[in-house]
Amino acid sequence: MSQTEYMASMNEASGPDELSQNEVFRNRGEAEVRLPKIQRVPDMLRNHPYFEKYYEPRMALSQIIDPDFGTDIVSCGFVKDLQINEALGEVSFQLELTTPACPVKDMFEQKANEVVNELPWVKNVNVTMSAQPAKPLYAGQLPAGLQTISNIVAVSSCKGGVGKSTVAVNLAYTLAGMGARVGIFDADVYGPSLPTMVSPESRLLVMNPEKRTIIPTEYLGVKLVSFGFAGQGRAIMRGPMVSGVIDQLLTTTEWGELDYLVVDMPPGTGDIQLTLCQVVPLTAAVIVTTPQKLAFIDVAKGVRMFSKLKVPCVAVVENMSHFDADGKRHYPFGKGSGSEVVKQFGIPNLFDLPIRPTLSASGDSGVPEVVADPLGEVSKTFQELGICVVQQCAKIRQQVSTAVTYDKSIKAIRVKVPDSDDEFLLHPATVRRNDRSAQSVDEWTGEQKLQYNDVPEDIEPEEIRPMGNYAVSITWPDGFSQIAPYDQLQTMERLVDEFNQFLPPIPSQV
Repeated sequence: MSQTEYMASMNEASGPDELSQNEVFRNRGEAEVRLPKIQRVPDMLRNHPYFEKYYEPRMALSQIIDPDFGTDIVSCGFVKDLQINEALGEVSFQLELTTPACPVKDMFEQKANEVVNELPWVKNVNVTMSAQPAKPLYAGQLPAGLQTISNIVAVSSCKGGVGKSTVAVNLAYTLAGMGARVGIFDADVYGPSLPTMVSPESRLLVMNPEKRTIIPTEYLGVKLVSFGFAGQGRAIMRGPMVSGVIDQLLTTTEWGELDYLVVDMPPGTGDIQLTLCQVVPLTAAVIVTTPQKLAFIDVAKGVRMFSKLKVPCVAVVENMSHFDADGKRHYPFGKGSGSEVVKQFGIPNLFDLPIRPTLSASGDSGVPEVVADPLGEVSKTFQELGICVVQQCAKIRQQVSTAVTYDKSIKAIRVKVPDSDDEFLLHPATVRRNDRSAQSVDEWTGEQKLQYNDVPEDIEPEEIRPMGNYAVSITWPDGFSQIAPYDQLQTMERLVDEFNQFLPPIPSQV
């Protein structure tokens, strides 16, 4: 059944109180476009065997869990180009992994063959194994200096003096010790800490006169940029000027290819912090706090800021949480700030750092603690934090990269919003017609410039790319690039709402 036939059958199935898609499009309001859900499904579609068999292989494959992501391979987006030959009882698909050196590649192939072959109507399974290494998700939309960075992780506290810079630097060198290519950006112009905490041979940033770009300094293989390395010490300037300096330092630096850029955020939730979050597509944030209630109040503001900007907080580090003496554990600043952040905001991971003179001394000496004592207790905690950041960033990348995809086999846009169990299908023409940009809607009058018949029913997207953690950019055959926020996609008329009445849902296993 073609999409045109499907939409025609949907309109025929509508009762007297329901609007057809054409009527809804013509009568929609200026602000929010929310098309009604059609309640009845035509018998010809309900009895069509293709949809049931299309879902069955996916349900079977969702039993296979990726040990790194802790999520099934269907949710990870590994299953590509699923094709079914009903006459021969043959299922063909591709498993596209994130690295050709995946240690569980053979296990995936074996299990995929087994679970799909168990379906009673399947006689033959063809699995093709491939690999697509991780690439920056937003490369084409960023300044040149940031286009080759895979993950940007903010370390934030929104309060000074809680050890945020200590956590940022030690996390960066932990990731480097795990084999990653890492950079550190010290975003605190008023009080840069990085020059004190590391000891690079060259303590001045160098400008490339031809490209007019900044060449970062390095220490132990980690690239470093800080206003403190600009030869001007601490800044005395107003907020708008600071935002410009941070923007220039961050976006014009020749970072090269990095797996992780750790951003040491300045304290607060003001203009500088908002500018950073809006200029840079942050993959995730790590929150640093101390046990005191006062610290929790400020940290809560930061968590809410990241939440509004669609930046997931993946871990909380409670610094100076305790010390051990006389065979007992003492909590001089009380308990509960870190656990309260985790409890109140649903952040999945909590790490405690003890009060250790060596941790403070290493920050003053220019040698990070994880470098000075790689086998110590503090280093073990940072190792656990590093593993958490790697796993969470990989999981987030998978969720974002597969949140909105085009399924050619059924000519529908598949949507699965990150951190949501809601998965649904959209007709490509419906998405294109719901564009709210100035090209489709008059900004002054709200008048609809794009008419229903301007969009062909069989239109297909040419490319779908993530736009941060909140939207996708969809390129159409006419060259138009549509920005579609997840929130807007969730309001559109769905195809999956009807299918779910007679198709088994894809199970979510974590």
